[in-house]
Amino acid sequence: MSNAMVSICMPAYNAGKYIAEAINSVLSQSYERLELIVVNDGSTDNTAEILHQVRDKRVKIFHQSNKGQSSAANTAFELSSGSLIKFMDADDIISLSFIENQVKCISGRKDAIVSASWGRFYNNDLSTFKLNPETVWKNMESTDWLTESWRYGNSMMQCALWLIPRQILDKSGLWDKDLNLINDFDFFSRVILNSSEVLFEKEAILFYRSGISGSLSDSKSETAIRSAFKSIEKATRSLLSYREDKDTLLACANTWQQFAYTLYPKHKNLLKAVEYKICELGGSDIGFKAGKLGDLFIKIFNWKTFLLIQSIIKN
Repeated sequence: MSNAMVSICMPAYNAGKYIAEAINSVLSQSYERLELIVVNDGSTDNTAEILHQVRDKRVKIFHQSNKGQSSAANTAFELSSGSLIKFMDADDIISLSFIENQVKCISGRKDAIVSASWGRFYNNDLSTFKLNPETVWKNMESTDWLTESWRYGNSMMQCALWLIPRQILDKSGLWDKDLNLINDFDFFSRVILNSSEVLFEKEAILFYRSGISGSLSDSKSETAIRSAFKSIEKATRSLLSYREDKDTLLACANTWQQFAYTLYPKHKNLLKAVEYKICELGGSDIGFKAGKLGDLFIKIFNWKTFLLIQSIIKN
């Protein structure tokens, strides 16, 4: 097995509730040749106090004023020394041999990246964990991976999944500091496209914490939504610059369509721009899923009427 140094880059903002568990998940790894760089991005909770209690020579801690997740992730990378890089959120949990298995899988290659298995758990209860198998859980050429992953508009590209050779990040560029919501979609699209192949390691498992109220991905502010728009715009443009066949056009259209379903009725103006992009790409083939009764309602009326009524009831 390779003896490569692995750098885990962890931005943290007001992560006091979960960060100790995330750090322990890294420090308990069977693979010992690693370093963890935590960048506290101006947290106002007890994150700094928890970090102060960490006593492990493999951990580097850096405090900065609040500049955003992307900036903190970039700072962590700049402080890293490993030839293999992993980014992690401050609430992530990975299986005990996660890094060891990914290092074995990459086997010294500098032109490929490694993905992993994942599943969700809810209400901070690991007993609710369930794997979420995907059609991309296999070794694939990079543009094939993105096209297949985006096919139904619900791609999973969460940061902890990936093990990345430093050389690939030198080519792809770092996180876009202007993005906050789904900034990983743009970033990892670039990383994947600068790789020749995406390798899959089944035995590396990410436990993805779901249902956290107030999380970044839960944000629906105008600023966050426009960040998501820009991230999707950048990512789809990147893929289409490498390949522009009917499958790729459909994958991009479906990614936009899935985003469109999150915009109505609050962000109608932005929805028009999204619908234009879908039309430009040749149209989408995914419908809005609302359960048996909801689907029947949508069949009679349409998904916008359904979401409008749903919004009125909620408010």
